[in-house]
Amino acid sequence: MKKGATIRDVAAAAGVSVATVSKYMNGAQRFSAPVEARLKEAIEQLGYRSNPLARSMITGQTGTIGLAILDIRNPHFTSIVKGANRVALQHDYTVLLVDTEESQEREKPLLESLAQRVDGLIVSSRMPDDSVQWLLDLGKPIVLFGRSTRFPIASVGTDSSRAGYMLASHLVQLGHRRVAYLGFARSRWNEERIRGIRSCLDAHGLPLEIRDAQGPSAAAGEHACSSLMLGPNRPDAVICYNDLMALGFIKEARELGFQLPQDVSVAGFDNVPYGEYASPALTSVDFQSEQMGELAMTRLIDELRGKPLVDDLYAQLEPRLVVRESTIKREAGNDAKPAASATE
Repeated sequence: MKKGATIRDVAAAAGVSVATVSKYMNGAQRFSAPVEARLKEAIEQLGYRSNPLARSMITGQTGTIGLAILDIRNPHFTSIVKGANRVALQHDYTVLLVDTEESQEREKPLLESLAQRVDGLIVSSRMPDDSVQWLLDLGKPIVLFGRSTRFPIASVGTDSSRAGYMLASHLVQLGHRRVAYLGFARSRWNEERIRGIRSCLDAHGLPLEIRDAQGPSAAAGEHACSSLMLGPNRPDAVICYNDLMALGFIKEARELGFQLPQDVSVAGFDNVPYGEYASPALTSVDFQSEQMGELAMTRLIDELRGKPLVDDLYAQLEPRLVVRESTIKREAGNDAKPAASATE
């Protein structure tokens, strides 16, 4: 097997010291144009590739960023990864991905292991805010999805309370009076969404029925559907914790013999790509998932490069209501008319 070129070979070919080659390769120092031209020519001719492990031992930097998400099967998180990776590539970083699979038991050991291999961490977690201290103890720059009110951690997110209010207001304007929320109590954002929904309904003197699903998945939406739709106080509109849950709910409701959206309007959060192609197409709140990933990665890279935050630790994207066919106007006597598709 042919032995690869070493840093000493490059130094000899370029007529410089090993230290000069190292500084050039790591971008730690600029040299005169003739010297850099000789270095570039020698590296290309010899086919020299630096050893990332050796470089990290010298610089203390791996050129890698850890990204921990809750469930890669959820398109919301897939879009976050896509946005984050796009920014990382633009800045010559590699993303190391960990899927915690919605398991709080696995989350801590996975993140502790990941922290040893990366320069910084971007984390989506279900952990309560008072349990975040151990993340700081990992000794790495961190960006968190969702605001931490107790710890000085850079974070990004959206206003879930406002998003809930927007959906509830949309349904009230369509004439709905029996609204149910199918939530996921273990989520850090669940109470915020309930707060927004309840605020709107209280202002109109309307009740809110709250049910908790087993998980933030389509299967959980399916499982919860019958108890809501076959009970004595069937809602005329259901807001689900996320779009996956809403899509599962719609599937099961149709299998139970209900017509959608004539019998019940359904809406969710995240605006995942599937929602537009469902039948009926799903009304949702767009949390700008790709942009969230981009913003989180930008903030972390700025921190790694010593660039101070110019604003609050928490950066917030605005939720946007996307109206589709799964929510319809309900007149007196339960007559139903389709709502015009629009994006607000």
